Amino acid sequence: GFVVGHAGLYQALAMFAVAYFIIGMTVLSVCAIATNGALDAGGAYYMISRALGPEFGGSIGIMFFLANVCGSALYVLGLVEAVVDSFGIPPGQKVGTGVHVLPQSYWYELLYGTVLLALCLLVCLVGASIYAKATFLIFLIVAGVLGTILVSFFATQPIGVPIRLPHFNGSETENGSFTGFSLATLRDNLGGGYGVDYTTGQMMSFSSVFAVMFNGCTGIMAGSNMSGDLKRPSYSIPRGTISAVLFTYLVYNLLAFLMCATCNRTLLQKDYGFLRDISIFPPLVTVGIYAATLSAAMSNLIGASRILYALARDDLFGRALVLAKKTSASGNPVMAVILSWLVVQLVLFSGKLNTIAGVVTTFFLLVYATVNLACLALEWASAPNFRPTFRYFTWHTCLLGIAGCCVMMFLISPVSASASLGFLLLLLLALHYLSPSSTWGYISQALIFHQVRKYLLMLDVRKDHVKFWRPQMLLMVQNPRGSARLIDFVNDLKKSGLYVLGHVELQDLDMLPSDPLQPQQDSWLSLVDKLNVKAFVSLTLAPSVRHGVRQLLFTSGLGGMRPNTLVLGFYDDAAPQDGLARHPAFTSSREEVPLGFPPLRAPAAPKLLSAREYVGIVADALKMLRNVLLARQLESLDKAWELRRAASPPPTIHVWPVNLLRPDSARYADTCSLFLLQMACVLNMARAWRRARLRLFLCVEAGAMPRAQEEKLRQLLKDLRIQAQIQLVPWDAVTRLHWQTRQGPPGGPAPGGAVEEEEDGAVNFPANATQVSDEYVCAANKLVLEQSPAPAVRFLYLPRPPANTSLYPLYLHQLELLTRGLGPTVLVHGVSAVTSTQL
Repeated sequence: GFVVGHAGLYQALAMFAVAYFIIGMTVLSVCAIATNGALDAGGAYYMISRALGPEFGGSIGIMFFLANVCGSALYVLGLVEAVVDSFGIPPGQKVGTGVHVLPQSYWYELLYGTVLLALCLLVCLVGASIYAKATFLIFLIVAGVLGTILVSFFATQPIGVPIRLPHFNGSETENGSFTGFSLATLRDNLGGGYGVDYTTGQMMSFSSVFAVMFNGCTGIMAGSNMSGDLKRPSYSIPRGTISAVLFTYLVYNLLAFLMCATCNRTLLQKDYGFLRDISIFPPLVTVGIYAATLSAAMSNLIGASRILYALARDDLFGRALVLAKKTSASGNPVMAVILSWLVVQLVLFSGKLNTIAGVVTTFFLLVYATVNLACLALEWASAPNFRPTFRYFTWHTCLLGIAGCCVMMFLISPVSASASLGFLLLLLLALHYLSPSSTWGYISQALIFHQVRKYLLMLDVRKDHVKFWRPQMLLMVQNPRGSARLIDFVNDLKKSGLYVLGHVELQDLDMLPSDPLQPQQDSWLSLVDKLNVKAFVSLTLAPSVRHGVRQLLFTSGLGGMRPNTLVLGFYDDAAPQDGLARHPAFTSSREEVPLGFPPLRAPAAPKLLSAREYVGIVADALKMLRNVLLARQLESLDKAWELRRAASPPPTIHVWPVNLLRPDSARYADTCSLFLLQMACVLNMARAWRRARLRLFLCVEAGAMPRAQEEKLRQLLKDLRIQAQIQLVPWDAVTRLHWQTRQGPPGGPAPGGAVEEEEDGAVNFPANATQVSDEYVCAANKLVLEQSPAPAVRFLYLPRPPANTSLYPLYLHQLELLTRGLGPTVLVHGVSAVTSTQL
């Protein structure tokens, strides 16, 4: 009567259609999730938490608990309103007459509500079995009353109904009419006629009427809330829920039509209990109203207790809900029932039914939207184990349900909707950071996998362009205990590119009972989390380190995301230091380093690979067109100290883009030099290194027009948009040592049959290692070391290994001499074009 009295038949039917469209879409989602596996206590909370994870599940669980609590209070207040309407002392009278003996005031109505709520509490404390029997009995009563009402519309003669309304100075009486079936009455009630709600004094509107009406449709979750008490929830929930939705939709539409055709608007708007006045047996209507509202109040109360019990059992809120775990000997969560009853009792202080209707509707709509979201996520994730036996749904129905819920939330009450979403967001964040990890499975991981696979297939390597090049690193790590700072440094170098930590285990799978790498995987992933680096882990078994690195270079990555740069630690005789134990990520925690990595190699112990094999790895990477970085003494780089020291002078990054081991071919614009510049610039672009300043060293000889060279280099830096300070370094004294050791005049043919090769603009003399003396290399090392102030890190040009493999040890010896005592140094050799001057 309230709905059709204010909204009229057309708008009432529209409201029912909208409400049941939203409910229908949600029911399809509920049925799909309910038939996809075993259900436990908690209903919608259980479905959402197991589908979307603990953050969504816990936050929506709290919202659903509050929705049921407020819904229970709403129905108790509705029952109080009906009781007072039947047995209350009329306004303006001090003494009651006949059956009208109950005083009316805020505190008296609160007392009546408390007594009725206590009755609901007693039934719920006994257990689910007595509740089920009570609700079945109530169903029979309501069905009988409904049949009586339908007969009354046809059997009752037209009558006038006096309506006593409260007034500020007493009461006043208006006359409503039951006209029987009348076309004129139907025409009058077709359109809307919103008036003042006589119980609250507020002007009604479409949204406020819809909010009250929608609460009569929220019982669809009553069955799912009892999922822990049902014998076969996957069978019972879909059938019971769909049947209830169809039955109530038909009844609501039929009643709306009959009311609009037989009752004038005054009767519908001013007397919400008019069915009692027109019934052929009025007391039965009263009993039906009481039974229906009492059943709804009990349903919401027991639903709230089951949700609270499920939340407590899952330990999402720690000790805050520990009391709600206690159950009776029969398994009834009595403490959850009592706590829910206390919260409902607090809500009863709001006093008026329509006051909390908007809040309850918003909460229920939010829960329904999330149920649809859970089903949508499961459908979009395309997980093979999502095989519900209920198949009458698609992702379109889920999406329509979400959209309908969100739109109606904001139409009903923008303030309540915004506040509810804000509260939900706070709960999400709190649970994300505070709740323990669960073993339920995270739908986010399935969705990410689905999307990543799709976009990896779209990442076409044939469309790569130098403008969008980024470093994709493969860092080989023997033992993370000696490489913690190197791992962190390479993380700064990756520039949002792929970063893979590679490790080779020297074992033969044929001689082992199982894969030894699987138990190590968790330790490596924990290391990545602890160091807070954005890296993948790739482990392999191989007979030698060189074979293992080849495997990883061939197989690491996927599609267009494959390593293009190999990073190795330097091969020297320095004793490894355990930097992991001293790393801030571990020293800040009280417990010892929990990672299962073996202790470092003793200084006197043999190495896992020889110098020849180490240089062979570098040569292999270059043959496979991978850039190579060799990092020396990066474990001595205290990045935090370097970047925290006084702003004047800021830390510096020294860049030597010339091949110091080839003074006779000192070029600054070959592929390797440009790659070296790019890597130094990438490091400078990292957030932690933005305060650092690039210093570029231009080695010049007398009579070689140094200013022209400097201007040319400055123009190159300008074209590449690289901010760097250029410093001229005379090195005549160093190059003189080189020419003195060469056989033959400067610029003549190289001795020993050395052949000059051009590869991608990079000059390579395979036999050049035999032409450079240790004296020259030490002088070049001293030249680099004399440039002050000392930088945070240096970037040097890494020459190609010689073609003659017998010269590998000599090549490595020269690199060791060149970088000796320089502190943190990165030797760089690039084989691919990485810079662009185009837009």
